[in-house]
Amino acid sequence: MFHTRGPIPSPTLTYPIPGHDASIHDTLIEAIRQEIAAPKPRPAPSKPAASPNPRINLAFQSQQNLLDIFSSAFATVLSSGEFPNVLQEIKQALFNRDFAAAFGREDYLRAYAARWSPTRAICYASVFQGIRDHLIELEAPRGEVADSEQAEPATDRHGEQPNLPDALHWRLRAAEHAAFAQYLREAPQLSGRLTLVDSAPWSGVVALLQDQLTNPPQISTFASEVAKASNSAFVKPSQLSVDFKQQDILDLDLESLKQTIGKDPLVVTILFTLNELYTNGGLGKTTKFLGNLGQSLPNGSLLLVVDSPGSYSEATVGKEKKRYPMQWLLDHTLLSNKVSGIKWEKLESDESIWSIFTD
Repeated sequence: MFHTRGPIPSPTLTYPIPGHDASIHDTLIEAIRQEIAAPKPRPAPSKPAASPNPRINLAFQSQQNLLDIFSSAFATVLSSGEFPNVLQEIKQALFNRDFAAAFGREDYLRAYAARWSPTRAICYASVFQGIRDHLIELEAPRGEVADSEQAEPATDRHGEQPNLPDALHWRLRAAEHAAFAQYLREAPQLSGRLTLVDSAPWSGVVALLQDQLTNPPQISTFASEVAKASNSAFVKPSQLSVDFKQQDILDLDLESLKQTIGKDPLVVTILFTLNELYTNGGLGKTTKFLGNLGQSLPNGSLLLVVDSPGSYSEATVGKEKKRYPMQWLLDHTLLSNKVSGIKWEKLESDESIWSIFTD
């Protein structure tokens, strides 16, 4: 997890004048390429900062509640006779790292959300629980939002009500949506706005899941009065608003990124996505995006990156197709001293964390 710090010595380096950002990106990309081309052994992953949570586990009932949300939202998908075949096609595309094929169809997205998002939602919710101390620091009444395109605040928000900062998730996998809702469920005094950005057509899944999260589940007409009285939504509609933008984040220029982010501190997540960015977008575009992100985020924002271990934790870069740990590339991009003006602080880092599922 990374944290933007301030004040920055020169405001023009945080919000650069036109043309200034290109030289920063070129310098950083060239520095990384020179590092890769240098005749020296492959770098080992950077030593992680100490973490207080080697294992982070969500309570059993919370796990079950999340599973129930997905089983209800995607009941039709789960019961379909084509479900196993669709899953196999998705798995083959993912094995080939053909992400465009895996996430290019509406039926694929619903099947993916039904099969793989529930357990990931539990993992992500556990991660949010593990970084709660950092999130608490950002819980404060929100001022006016300058960007009119962002989702409107809930109607029952007042200046005194604490709010979780906006959460911006790059590359939606449905699990992020549910995990954010779980965080709000554990703190009913909070409300939050969620912006989901992905190049795939996830709008249908987003609407389906949002409806399931913010409306009481259907119960039998023969249910007792006590059961009917206690039947409530996973989170109140006023707690969670969501906005989905179908865009390729690597195509967003600096100004577009600033408009998407806004001026208030927020939580940005890149969950099981960094490898995809390096694989499909390449070193140059991914490095430029991370540089733009650093220049666009208000001071005090948080960046959370989670990815897979093993071969998926490495990215192939350079003409010689060398494989490098994504953690090393990320650290080099965000924490490098070769490019001035953007100050990041690494708050926590782990080689791996176990998320335990209760039988």
